[in-house]
Amino acid sequence: MPFDPTRHHRRSIRLAGYDYTQAGAYFVTICTHRREPLLASISATEYTLTQVGQFVARCWLALPRHFPHAMLDAWVLMPDHMHGIIILRDVNHESAMPAPSSRPNGTRPNSLNAIIQNFKSVSTRKVNQLRHAAGTPLWHRDYYERIVRDDRGLDAIRRYIENNPARWRERLPPHQR
Repeated sequence: MPFDPTRHHRRSIRLAGYDYTQAGAYFVTICTHRREPLLASISATEYTLTQVGQFVARCWLALPRHFPHAMLDAWVLMPDHMHGIIILRDVNHESAMPAPSSRPNGTRPNSLNAIIQNFKSVSTRKVNQLRHAAGTPLWHRDYYERIVRDDRGLDAIRRYIENNPARWRERLPPHQR
């Protein structure tokens, strides 16, 4: 279906006017397409990555090799989503950024969005090679992010990530716990 601006309009969920290339910590959540439980399985006694989850984990861990200004902090793969903290260090904006008028639209190099786009693209391609399913979506088209404001917030998010599998278990029916 061709793009029709009267019908196809997406509202950005990013903080308006915020520079997502600036140094800081970002908490991201990325959901699988249609919330399919492809990444991990969680039972009363076990947390296990699926084969797809293992490929996704390798792609996540490779991000700092491709984006040297990015460091990974706490992260977890859940059955149908993942959480992670990405810490961006300062980069030389003058050499790394094109002039605003040369890229009025699109993803800015070295931005959080560039990192997430790369991760989703590479992991989808690798998983689709594994599954022999070219063109099959792996991820929901967007992702959620929160700018981490201070150390207290960072510690709270780390605890949230660490405890996420246990909270998943609590949602299991009683006979599966």
